[in-house]
Amino acid sequence: MKQKGKLIKIAGWILFLFAFGFFCLQMGYLFAHERFQVEYIDNRLFYLINISCVICLSLAIFLLLTLTKKWKWIGTGVVIVFIIVNGVLLTFSNQEVKNITSISPNFKQVLSIKENIESGNAVYYRSYYGILARPQEKLPYVTDGEFQVEWLANDVAAVTYKAADNTIHQFIGTYGDRGTGRSYYYVGAEIHGRWKGNNAEVVSNTEGITVTQNGKTELFEWDNIVQFGTLAVVLMKNNEAAWTIALNENFQMHSNSAIPPSGEISLYQATMEKNKPIILQNTTSN
Repeated sequence: MKQKGKLIKIAGWILFLFAFGFFCLQMGYLFAHERFQVEYIDNRLFYLINISCVICLSLAIFLLLTLTKKWKWIGTGVVIVFIIVNGVLLTFSNQEVKNITSISPNFKQVLSIKENIESGNAVYYRSYYGILARPQEKLPYVTDGEFQVEWLANDVAAVTYKAADNTIHQFIGTYGDRGTGRSYYYVGAEIHGRWKGNNAEVVSNTEGITVTQNGKTELFEWDNIVQFGTLAVVLMKNNEAAWTIALNENFQMHSNSAIPPSGEISLYQATMEKNKPIILQNTTSN
């Protein structure tokens, strides 16, 4: 019996420490938000952390203190009301801001886009502090609220969305580098040559980038190619996104331009329908 009581006390103190940790996290967030314009990477986290804090604190109190039945009922009622209030606030927040949040396959990166539902303006947030992020870039087109996210690599996320004028566009979140990390380079130039795979072919040369899939060939001149970071480009046609080309993690470039790049690239079609990237390999030297 004494052993059981000891375990209950330990559990109570652990829950209290969790509650204190959640409280400190919220206080730190409020300070950082006011001072550095930092936000949670997903707005819903604020309310979920509030709820977690109160649940841990209430359980800790029930385990550590001997309460009368009356105070137990009062405490339970307060906790339930607090959870309901935060649930309602979370719902209102979702009606104002749509959070598009996606975690990379290796759980190291988080894509975050927040869309103002009323205006259709969407902002890309960059995570710098774990679950905290700062706004980095406004998406160039007013959206209609529909998004598709596909991770082309552990550090490349392709976001396909439909604009208010019904055109299709792509935004690419990039979180890495295939070079030394010290200089900027052009993806189109680095993939010079011919790439093939699964009924698809990509050719990058001085004219632009040519994509062939299932016998259909399209040339995208350099003026219609938009680069994101140093890992991906979006090929545009008639002011719409057509394809994304991303450098896979095994892609290797060479300082000697006479040596073709090695590794693989991904070709991903811009469509609101679910589809998978096509993996291409360099065949220039073959």
